[in-house]
Amino acid sequence: MKIISLLSAGLLISGIVSAQLKSFYDFKVKTIDGTDYSLSQLKGKKIMVVNTASKCGYTPQYETLQKVYQDYKDKNFVIVGFPANNFGAQEPGTNSEIKNFCTEKYSVTFPMMEKISVKGDDMDPLYKWLTSKAENGVLDSEVKWNFQKYLIDENGKLVDVAFSKEKPDSERIIKWIKGEK
Repeated sequence: MKIISLLSAGLLISGIVSAQLKSFYDFKVKTIDGTDYSLSQLKGKKIMVVNTASKCGYTPQYETLQKVYQDYKDKNFVIVGFPANNFGAQEPGTNSEIKNFCTEKYSVTFPMMEKISVKGDDMDPLYKWLTSKAENGVLDSEVKWNFQKYLIDENGKLVDVAFSKEKPDSERIIKWIKGEK
């Protein structure tokens, strides 16, 4: 009887903890144009969140990101870009300058959000959620550089992280987008 009581209490506690965890959809951000954007409008889609920079060795990943977005946007997939100036001052521009750069140089059409901080004391709440197991319920991570990718499933749960060196069209990421193992 004691074991059943302990198991029941444990399940109750884990249920309460799970209920307290936020999902990706609980966040509101601003687009690169300054418009409010509720991430809940992405429900039912797989999402790749990527912190970007215009003057980085990985900046050419914009081209691959756009191609992956183009190839899978009609298959319940979206990429959401967050410019950040946290690494080597490689994103010094204003939101308007960043938007022009992305559009003119890489023809970016996936959603771009306003410039935020992805680490440090002024870290954006979404990135606190992405990097903290206590908040996302899945894993702890650290944003190590520009073009780090976070993978979110159709239910708003963090699935995995892909570091900067991993290209947006890696076999692993494409298999995840397609739902293959």
